[in-house]
Amino acid sequence: MSLAGTLAEVTTLRVGGPARTMITAGSEADLIDAVRAADETGEPVLVLGGGSNVLIGDEGFDGTVVRIATRGIDADVSTCSGATVRVAAGEDWDGFVARAVEQEWSGVEALSGIPGLVGATPIQNVGAYGAEVSQTIASVRTWDRVARRQTTFSVADCGFGYRWSRFKAEPDRYLVLEVTFQFSLGALSAPVRYAELARTLGVAVGTRVPASEVRASVLRLRAGKGMVLDAGDHDTWSAGSFFTNPILTSAEAAQLPMEAPRYDQPDGRVKTSAAWLIEHAGFGKGFGTEIGTGRATLSTKHTLAVTNRGGASASDVLELAREVRSGVVQQFGITLVPEPVLVGCFL
Repeated sequence: MSLAGTLAEVTTLRVGGPARTMITAGSEADLIDAVRAADETGEPVLVLGGGSNVLIGDEGFDGTVVRIATRGIDADVSTCSGATVRVAAGEDWDGFVARAVEQEWSGVEALSGIPGLVGATPIQNVGAYGAEVSQTIASVRTWDRVARRQTTFSVADCGFGYRWSRFKAEPDRYLVLEVTFQFSLGALSAPVRYAELARTLGVAVGTRVPASEVRASVLRLRAGKGMVLDAGDHDTWSAGSFFTNPILTSAEAAQLPMEAPRYDQPDGRVKTSAAWLIEHAGFGKGFGTEIGTGRATLSTKHTLAVTNRGGASASDVLELAREVRSGVVQQFGITLVPEPVLVGCFL
């Protein structure tokens, strides 16, 4: 189906101008055909999933927006090898996590409450509460827009890193069609790796507990930070965390104040907290309500989210993000990197 549309209506930030053409692809064949047809004519294409990790400019997108609406979950379960589960790119991510917990497919319970579609998760290597989606992915099947053929990548070939993958490295090349997961079977979760989650559950880090309890606790934690979509809560009118946590060299990390969080990485670098940097650069929860129109502010629940308080434009969101980023540079000499995909705008 093709129609003109306003992109603010299909993104969780609820900003963005019109699309020249918008197509909703309900089947894999329709999805490939829509993207291939546009590529063959040189038409600009924006592939859109749940709209939860994107900021689209006020002028919109002068091309074809293809919305992914494919469906299908196919599981092959064995007591010996666990569950191999093939999931269409258009399946709702949190709905899939709920099903995995219900079916006792262990490993994604800590990723509960994350908005968006399954096909987007390997692109960003979505992660939260000590878990990353790459820990359970077996392979990713794609449409290669350059070679014009289907290509399947094993997990070892996906180039996964912190909020990174080969698909993010080449954003206009690979269209994710299906993600295959490999799960162990059982009612217990993967080991709880995140201290805050472990405290909430009342267990030590590394403990396994019922996956249903992990899911419930993660949903409560995320809701408390405005990270579970709720149309009535403007703190959730966001793209989630607007900045990634900086990965620093040991020398750069040594320049931080002693009390700044530090998490050693396998490659010798050090991760710190973007939220801590933002707060200690003077930008508290709700920052922005006292300046300008207040149409875009930091969340009143979590400083990593830039939110639309109703009536915000993409320019309002960007102006606030730039102010926060500039303040962190001035205070700590660290340039924060945006996590959402920026379309028709720049930071």
